[in-house]
Amino acid sequence: MTSEHGHASHHDGPHGRHGEEHDDAGQAEILDLDAEVLAAHIADITARLPLTAQPRRIVDLGSGTGAGTFALLDRFPDAHVTAVDSSAGHLTLLREKACARGLDGRVHTVEADLDADAWPDLGRPDLVWASASMHHMARPDRALRTVHELLSPGGLFAVVELDGFPRFLPAHAPEDRPGLEERAHAATDHFHAEHVPHRGADWGPMLTAAGFDVEDERTVTVNIDGTRSDAVGRYALRSLERIRGVAAPGLDAEDLAALDALLDESGPHSIARRGDLAVRTERTVWAARRP
Repeated sequence: MTSEHGHASHHDGPHGRHGEEHDDAGQAEILDLDAEVLAAHIADITARLPLTAQPRRIVDLGSGTGAGTFALLDRFPDAHVTAVDSSAGHLTLLREKACARGLDGRVHTVEADLDADAWPDLGRPDLVWASASMHHMARPDRALRTVHELLSPGGLFAVVELDGFPRFLPAHAPEDRPGLEERAHAATDHFHAEHVPHRGADWGPMLTAAGFDVEDERTVTVNIDGTRSDAVGRYALRSLERIRGVAAPGLDAEDLAALDALLDESGPHSIARRGDLAVRTERTVWAARRP
């Protein structure tokens, strides 16, 4: 279980230990780029949480490499964060970042499978944060009940989900195969329906069923001009690389060739070289309180 932004998941990587490590490293790069490009949006979400008091104890479920962890530490300077993830590699990177920022005293990492019957001791948090991680859980209803039991009375649970994989190209691009990006995403629909069935779910009713009072639900539109950040080109490149293996069987030869041209970093048609990119998606935020 690791925090992602709604795209091809840990299921789509190569198999075997070496493949898993390679996939883990590639996913870590995606998560870091996601954090860099969407930093302002994450900060805005943390600023708008309907908190009754500044949280002192926070749990970040599916923390990945720490995008949410560090946003929360920045927003709440007196808080300590327990970052939970199934990837030892991601947690190692998170600890290294914490040390580099002088925040290691405020961060505790826990390696855990949140689909396991029993969770490790995560204390009694005032705030639980789950960004792009809930949809990966095999039994999210059980996980929601566990969070409800975990939270201190009056504590807040923030669920943040991207409404699908970000889009980067204008509709007319690439020029030889307009609409390619949408066709690539459509080609992954069957895979996601089978392997990530809770992707795009409405978490409000499930939170209510688990005993929470849903106090806020809102959608945040993301539309970032690619010229604002040098990272957008790399973000687009790595993101599309990760869906290629899933999308390939559903694409015709011409589309696959055009996609490979976009993914050729040294080629003239590389997506990373384009000046017309943008990051377009939406995030939905549910803020639910334990009565």
